[in-house]
Amino acid sequence: MANRMILNETSYFGAGAIAEVVNEISKRGFKKTLVVTDPDLLKFNVTQKVTALMDGASQPYEIFSDVKANPSVRCVKAGVEAFRKAGADSIVAIGGGSAMDTAKAIGIIVNNPEFADVTSLEGVASTKNPCVPIIAVPTTAGTAAEVTINYVITDEEKKRKFVCVDPHDIPIVAVVDSDMMSSMPKGLTASTGMDALTHAIEGYTTLAAWELTDMMHLKAIEIISRSLRGAVNNEPEGREGMALGQYVAGMGFSNVGLGVVHGMAHPLGAFYDTPHGIANAVLLPYVMEYNAPYTGEKFKHIAEAMGVDTAGMSQEEYRKAAVDAVSQLSKDVGIPAKLREIGVKEEDLPALAEAAMADVCTGGNPRPCTVESILEIYKTAF
Repeated sequence: MANRMILNETSYFGAGAIAEVVNEISKRGFKKTLVVTDPDLLKFNVTQKVTALMDGASQPYEIFSDVKANPSVRCVKAGVEAFRKAGADSIVAIGGGSAMDTAKAIGIIVNNPEFADVTSLEGVASTKNPCVPIIAVPTTAGTAAEVTINYVITDEEKKRKFVCVDPHDIPIVAVVDSDMMSSMPKGLTASTGMDALTHAIEGYTTLAAWELTDMMHLKAIEIISRSLRGAVNNEPEGREGMALGQYVAGMGFSNVGLGVVHGMAHPLGAFYDTPHGIANAVLLPYVMEYNAPYTGEKFKHIAEAMGVDTAGMSQEEYRKAAVDAVSQLSKDVGIPAKLREIGVKEEDLPALAEAAMADVCTGGNPRPCTVESILEIYKTAF
């Protein structure tokens, strides 16, 4: 079987890299851009760091900021209308995963109008045309949506999230500038950072993992585990490390998929609007314990990448050490340990398990899952 790798056409890294946004717009000949962002980034003048550069270069744009955490079908439809009304030919997505996922869906539908209902994009959609050109500028270090072929939309009517996997949605340019992340509050830095760690660990253990993506995921685990505490304290070195680590994780998992942590986290976002990174962070240690018997020596490598000396440890010991290292990092950055602490209701657990079993990510889990086994994980994590 052939292993496929899809990555950005162009990416820039480092403090001050946002200057490349105007250069890319100019050399690609874009006439007018729709800037997709969220209200908070506008309020706190984060989006303006990019739009000021566009103003200085006399590059026309309009702003669509009707983006919320866990972007909805309604939000995407409004964005498509805004793009057409603006007469735009390109998108600059500024924000976390929500802004970038919204931009991807907008860009896909504009060039593939037969998917205008949005929900038909679920799974591996058979789009024929690449999406509108997107320049992605992340303001969080977690989702790596700037380098992935995935996006997630919430169907509010049915209280469910659905994952879309489409090589046509990848941004043509990613601009990963740690300066754009410096205004993130501690809680958001922590939750998005743990999301990135979840991507790396699930990508490393998923059924489709192979040598090239293993290399990416182990390096991402190493970078994230040494950088996240510093990033939460707004230390420049930590911010820079997380900006890179989350991108490296995205390079890997975008091409091999994830597992049941994400399968279980998505329903929490749909049911309670739980921030995705927090949902992943709470669930990760419990799913790791469930998966451990099906991971060979991989937990040994995870533990070592997180700074644990595994010399002389038995298989049981290094597996526990890996789980403990993840739990300790999560605790150190202020993530709750139990689902009940983040508003999950015990009576909802059976419905959550049904939804998680149907999620596209669950199929990649290294240990087979059933509704019953997922329910037991939820109960343990509750």
